[in-house]
Amino acid sequence: MSNTVLEDLQWRGLVAQTTDETDLRTALAAGPLTVYCGFDPTAPSLHFGNLVQLVVLRHLQRAGHRVICLVGGSTGLIGDPKPTSERILKTKEHTAANVARIQDLVRPFLDFDGVNPAVMVNNLDWTAPISALDFLRDIGKHFRVNQMIRKDAVAARLASQEGISYTEFSYQILQALDYLHLYREFGCTLQTGGTDQWGNLTAGVDLVHRAEGATVHALTTPLLVDSGGAKLGKSEGNAVWLSAELTSPYAFYQYWINVEDASVVSLAKIFTGLGSAEIADLEDSVTERPHLREAHRALAREVTTLVHGVAATEQVEAASRVLFGKGDPAMLDAQTLSDATAELPHADLAPGATVVEGLVATGLAESRGAARRLLQEGGVSVNNERADVEAQLTANTFIHDRVALLKRGKRHLAVVRASSAGGAPQAP
Repeated sequence: MSNTVLEDLQWRGLVAQTTDETDLRTALAAGPLTVYCGFDPTAPSLHFGNLVQLVVLRHLQRAGHRVICLVGGSTGLIGDPKPTSERILKTKEHTAANVARIQDLVRPFLDFDGVNPAVMVNNLDWTAPISALDFLRDIGKHFRVNQMIRKDAVAARLASQEGISYTEFSYQILQALDYLHLYREFGCTLQTGGTDQWGNLTAGVDLVHRAEGATVHALTTPLLVDSGGAKLGKSEGNAVWLSAELTSPYAFYQYWINVEDASVVSLAKIFTGLGSAEIADLEDSVTERPHLREAHRALAREVTTLVHGVAATEQVEAASRVLFGKGDPAMLDAQTLSDATAELPHADLAPGATVVEGLVATGLAESRGAARRLLQEGGVSVNNERADVEAQLTANTFIHDRVALLKRGKRHLAVVRASSAGGAPQAP
């Protein structure tokens, strides 16, 4: 394992750029430093990309540095400029609700109660009281427009038909003000963020230097992509959210268990606390025993536990075993069972319907005759128990009074959901 926290972050693939690596290394070694990362409440949840920053803060806090988590109640009202188009501004009430949700999401990742507690702040607290005149005189005077228009997103918008509003153009000043305030209030000398934030981070570094004559640091993490260059953190076109309401623990676990072999070891370095010896074991497993998917399971287990906790991880691992025919579906809680079966073919049937009807209704069999043959051959199970040709879906068959799991062979799964009335389609 690396000897310093910066070397450890580099070994894990968590460092893309720094303002001055030599100075930062010296400062971290002499520490402790105060470091912050900001999260804007543009959505009701954090996502895969934000998790990278939370992991960096965890490493820094565990190395003895003081961490500040900033949720942007003011910057969230403006929005970081996108290269393509103007953002639709959210109401103050909507933004405040998102701030509260994100603060709740962040708390489990950091230690807010120990001997070196993390600090939670909202930049609306120091931005709202500033008048427009004071903002322009005291903060705006330190910024040069010719530098501001060179920022990537701003330059892209200026070159477009739509252009950019003064509101979004000013975003980098607001974010830079955060760094100046935290430097003055907490002695903060390091800000972290993704590579897409480099322009905003360096604007903050420059503002602290101009206003206070001090040298402070910035560190960015790389954009995570797969072997084909596609951005990681998308699942079937949707973001992988940290909120269980937007991405269920089961779907979250499945995202990690299904990452490509070429990425699994690098992702384990980034998102888990596993050391170099454990990572080397996973690398050997991918090379020598890829069919066992040991590295994928380790990655999925570690990250799901980090985000959703031990109990939720145990449930989703049990659900995965159940869907592969190992285990009793009745041992799963109702929510996990619902999440695990949400994408399976399904049909609604009343208790008392036959398994034959269930097979036809869910599409596991083309006809009643085909369903009977499958049952006679022993190729059908209900809730992972082999069913015979006379089997029925009784009230007791429906787990949590909701669903019964049908399986044809080893790979073909479907769900019958309990309804108050029948309605199985008739097939020849």
